Amino acid sequence: MSIDKIWVLAEVADGSPTSTTLELLTEARSMGSTVAAVTWGGGAASVAGVLGDFGATTVYDAGDLADALPGAPVAAAIAALMASGDRPDVILIPASYDGRDIAGRLSAKIDSPVITNVVGLTVEGDEVLSQHGLFGGAQVATARFTGERPWIFVVRAKSFTAESSGGGAAQVVPAPVPDLGASNTARVLARHVEERTGPKLDEAEVVVSGGRGLGSAEHYAMVEELAKLLHGAAGASRAIVDAGWVPYSHQVGQTGKTVKPTLYIACGISGATQHLVGMKGSKNIVAINKDRDAPIFSVADLGIVGDVHKVVPKLIEALKGRA
Repeated sequence: MSIDKIWVLAEVADGSPTSTTLELLTEARSMGSTVAAVTWGGGAASVAGVLGDFGATTVYDAGDLADALPGAPVAAAIAALMASGDRPDVILIPASYDGRDIAGRLSAKIDSPVITNVVGLTVEGDEVLSQHGLFGGAQVATARFTGERPWIFVVRAKSFTAESSGGGAAQVVPAPVPDLGASNTARVLARHVEERTGPKLDEAEVVVSGGRGLGSAEHYAMVEELAKLLHGAAGASRAIVDAGWVPYSHQVGQTGKTVKPTLYIACGISGATQHLVGMKGSKNIVAINKDRDAPIFSVADLGIVGDVHKVVPKLIEALKGRA
C-alpha cells in the first residue's frame, strides 16, 4: 500500500499561510499523490490560492473559531472528517504552539501515536521514515510507525524548503466542528501584538545575532543596527536571553527559533550545540569571536578572530559609507 493521501495542518498568520505551512506542503507533494490542507479562522477562501500554488488540491475549513483556542475544535474537526471515512495516510503538523496542541488532542481522539521533533522525512516503499536530531544535531536518529495509519508527524520549522508548484486554487470544503462541551470553554481574552521593525526573525534573509561576548545588554544595540543596515532581523543566543538582555522572541536555537537565512552573522557567540541546531542550515555563516577555538567556527563559512566591539562597528561604518 503506497502513500496516497497527505494532510497538512495549515496555519495562517496576518492573512497568509505561515512559512512552515508552505514548507510542509512542498514536502507533502514529494511524498504522496494527493495533498490537502486543514485550516481555520474563517479566511480559507482567501488563502486557497496560495495553498493550491504550493500543492494542496483541497482545503478543509474548520471555520471562524472566534476567541476559542484552536486546539480542541480543530482536532475535533479533523477527527470528525476521518470518522466520515475521509482518512489520510499521513498528517504533517508544524511544531508550533497551536500545532503541538492540536497534535496531542488529535492523538487522543483517534487513539494514534505522534512522532515529534521531526527534521526530515523519507518514503521507503510503504513506510515513512522520520529523522530526528540528537545531542544538538550531532547525531541523527530514524523513526517509523508500526501501527495503523494515519501517521502523525510534528515537524520543526525550516526542515524543508518551500517551493511553488504552480497549481491552481484549492477547493474549499467545510469541516464542521462538533459539539465539544466543556473541553472548548477556554477563551482568549486579549491579544498583544509584539512590536517590531523589519522582517520576522524566522523568515528573514539576513540574521545578525549577538551572544554573551557582547559583554552587556547595552551593546546589543550594535547588533540591531547592523541587522537594520542589512535589512535583516536581530537574533540572540540563549545565554543573553536567559540573562534578560533581550526578549525570548529573539532567541535562535533548539529551544528558540530555527532560522535558515541566506546570511547569518554571529557576533560574540561561542557556538554551543543548542545554538548551532537553530542556525547551522544558513546558506552563508559569518562568525566574529575573539576565541579562535570557539565551536561557532566549525560551521562558519567565514570566521573573523577579533573583538566584536571593534569588528562590528567597522562593519557598520563601512555599510553607512556605502549608503
